[in-house]
Amino acid sequence: MRPDARPNVLLIMADQWRGDCLSVAGHPTVSTPFLDRLAGQGTRYTKAYSATPTCTPARASLMTGLRPITHGRVGYEDHVPWDYPTTLAGEFTRNGYQTQAVGKMHVFPERAQLGFQNVILHSPLGILRSARRRGLDPDLVDDYLPWLRLRLGRDATFFDHGIDSNSWVARPWDKPEHLHPTNFVASESADFLRRRDSTKPFFLFASFNAPHPPYDPPAWAFEQYIDAEMPDPPVGDWTAGLAEWAKPWDPTAFVGEVSDKTLRRARAGYYGHMSHVDSQINFLLEELAHRGLRENTVICFLSDHGEMLGDHHLFRKGFPYEGSARIPLILHGPGVPAGEVRDDVVELGDVMPTLLEAAGLGVPETVEGRSFLPSTLDAADPRPWLHGEHTLLGQSFQWLTDGHEKYVWWSGTGHEQFFDLDADPTESHDLVSSPGTEARVGRWRDVLVGVLRGREEGFVSEGHLVAGRPVRPTLRRRTVPRRGDEDPLPA
Repeated sequence: MRPDARPNVLLIMADQWRGDCLSVAGHPTVSTPFLDRLAGQGTRYTKAYSATPTCTPARASLMTGLRPITHGRVGYEDHVPWDYPTTLAGEFTRNGYQTQAVGKMHVFPERAQLGFQNVILHSPLGILRSARRRGLDPDLVDDYLPWLRLRLGRDATFFDHGIDSNSWVARPWDKPEHLHPTNFVASESADFLRRRDSTKPFFLFASFNAPHPPYDPPAWAFEQYIDAEMPDPPVGDWTAGLAEWAKPWDPTAFVGEVSDKTLRRARAGYYGHMSHVDSQINFLLEELAHRGLRENTVICFLSDHGEMLGDHHLFRKGFPYEGSARIPLILHGPGVPAGEVRDDVVELGDVMPTLLEAAGLGVPETVEGRSFLPSTLDAADPRPWLHGEHTLLGQSFQWLTDGHEKYVWWSGTGHEQFFDLDADPTESHDLVSSPGTEARVGRWRDVLVGVLRGREEGFVSEGHLVAGRPVRPTLRRRTVPRRGDEDPLPA
């Protein structure tokens, strides 16, 4: 049987990787030489976003091509079944691709395959704890832990160093580097390349948990940053409004001003993870080349969301601000221009139609995302704006951006924010009450009213935004997606 000549697809996902954390993007501290090279050989997108920036809702958008209001996940909530009939992997499987996932899935039930023919699972600490609370053996929801025990003994764990999975506490990895979860994902992905069916094209999803906490990269990666020069994180003129949620004594808090020493260690752990992932991605790409597969493989690198990392005294994710919502995105492969940098506004829901189109496959009618293949973007009208949201701190953060400006509405209090991203990319200056911005803010507000009209929370009444409505992270899924492009920003 002759091999199928259709392109292979390798989707590489990191978890919690900020959009500005690539040295090719000008980051002053982090070093990512191999991703920089991939970007130089392909196309990098500077305005890529996670519309619901935490793990589960972001991955739902990635795997379904649906907007958050359609797939129903508008915040973070565990134990909600993933019962979507049409998925990214399912379409590749249906069209004769061999499909494999390795690493973090963060779905429920934990062994749900989402259309993949096979999954080698690494479940992070929070999922393993949840399994124990539900009376499940953690080995049933994770493949990395039994793999580790085969090498270190039956009592081995990857969290006995005590670092929490949502903490700013950091320390170097306490075991041999080849046993790190990052290496596990890369090596198991490389092994798939060895034992795959060579007569079929493949879709491989290599999903790293890093740089998500625990901040425990190998010592070499941690140590190269602990004494590195790091600019102070931005602190906006609006941060006083977050004081009621501050918990500086809680290392898992969303809000808190921490010491310079603590923040330096957290950043060293975070950036160290990135350098480690960067090197392991290079290992995987070299394996791809070694097996003669590189030239006919579409490669996409991205993250599910970012990390505030002390910006504006905020940590973790779920926020509408750039550190949380903007993600790295690189596309490489047949037909993708080399060395191109684009500022089109794209999002995770666009990945499914992009990769299907790159493989020459049809895009299901249910998909709401838009392909970001450069040739497709050049032939289409630009997206006028992107709507994002997330429930957090007892309310819903609703936001809109066209890549140049951003409007934010806090549903709990009705507080509004307006940022000029071109002049102020760190969102340090809230212009909502500044002279000359009233009309612009009003136009963005009108767009949000249109987006939220008819929502079950009751965010809109008689054409106006209504604050103080109860919110929840999972809503009723729309049975029929709202099709069509976003309306232009009112003149």
